Amino acid sequence: MAHDDLVDRLMNDYSQWTPESKSFISAKKTDSMTLLDTSAQVDMSTMRKYRLARLQAEIQKSEYGAALFFDPINVRYATGTRNMTVWLLHNHGRYCVVPAEGKVVLFEYSNKNCESMSDGIEVVGDVRRAKGWSYFFAGEHVATVCREFADEMADLIKGLSPDNLRLAVDRLDPLATHELERHGLSLFDGQALIEKARAVKSVEEVACMNVAMAACDAGIARMREALKPGITENQLWAELHYANIAHGGEWMETRILSSGGRTNPWFQESSDRVIRPGDIVSFDTDMIGPYGYCCDVSRTFFCGPGRPSSEQRRLYGLAMEQIHHNLDLCAPGVTFREIGEKAWRVPERYSDQKYSSIAHGVGLCDEWPVISYTDIEGRKIQEGVLEPGMMICIESYIGETGGAEGVKLEQQILITDTGYELLSTYPFEDELLGD
Repeated sequence: MAHDDLVDRLMNDYSQWTPESKSFISAKKTDSMTLLDTSAQVDMSTMRKYRLARLQAEIQKSEYGAALFFDPINVRYATGTRNMTVWLLHNHGRYCVVPAEGKVVLFEYSNKNCESMSDGIEVVGDVRRAKGWSYFFAGEHVATVCREFADEMADLIKGLSPDNLRLAVDRLDPLATHELERHGLSLFDGQALIEKARAVKSVEEVACMNVAMAACDAGIARMREALKPGITENQLWAELHYANIAHGGEWMETRILSSGGRTNPWFQESSDRVIRPGDIVSFDTDMIGPYGYCCDVSRTFFCGPGRPSSEQRRLYGLAMEQIHHNLDLCAPGVTFREIGEKAWRVPERYSDQKYSSIAHGVGLCDEWPVISYTDIEGRKIQEGVLEPGMMICIESYIGETGGAEGVKLEQQILITDTGYELLSTYPFEDELLGD
């Protein structure tokens, strides 16, 4: 299919963002994870075809013959399959080739028991055994195995695209780079094109995200119920892990939860600190939930008994002001630069520790774009425009350098054809909103 025809077909999919479809994508109407005769379910086949079409449109736009992906998240986007995801984040033992047209060639982890895992996946046309040439897999035979990998890969690319040996790759070590170039392949950055493809979600992807977000909200509710003096940060954090796995989720990207004085500065990992009465507890979910979709939400709780201090309420109020000011900037057609220029200005006393970005994309993980402040010297500003179907996380951290505590909040939203819709529905903290 020609690139222009493929883009036209994708553009027609944007009819899904009509007002009539809002009930389907609403966070209040989350699909169940079981098949029911009486309700619409997520059509995974349609979702896989949509994602592959998005990706191939970007490959054609960049005039590549094919793309080679190793990152398990990219492989999942391209194929709709998974296998030992976290383990394969640091072991190059599974990869795929996406041609500019046609079905994906999946190189599955080299155990015959894994070869049937993609049976019935309509976007996968061929399954082969992967060649792991890292030192872990190959030891002193690294060079030989890598040469075998490159020989097979070159034969495949030349067969799929004999007139175009421009290959996009998401990550590759020096040895494999040299071996592929030895075969006459020209290598280019594949991460940029797949980030652009992943940015705009289909109705089916939004439905999957809503299921994941429901699991996340359930985990946050477990944490809130468990928060009592004497619980440790790790014990509290484990409640979110439990809910994620119990609801079919997958893993946690980080372990950012802190209490009391550990909330300032931000980005401290969960510890065995015992939470005490009067502490605030701040956390960032960074949760890869059901269907592999990422729920990136932050809340700050108050641990009773007693009432929050005026300083705790003031920090919380400023974070709320920042979140809602920046949410109001989000609409289709608004540029990333415009959001950076009109964003809520963090008061000077908190500016040194403000969050590193105003907002960022989210999907199978944190994704492009990162929307930055425009008043930071030397900061590179990403250019682009919000589109219907994008998912964005709005960030806030308010904490003074050397201050006693800090407040972290974050909301996850879907850009619609008229504005935005909240994906995260867990409420904010009434006690911290009081006068």
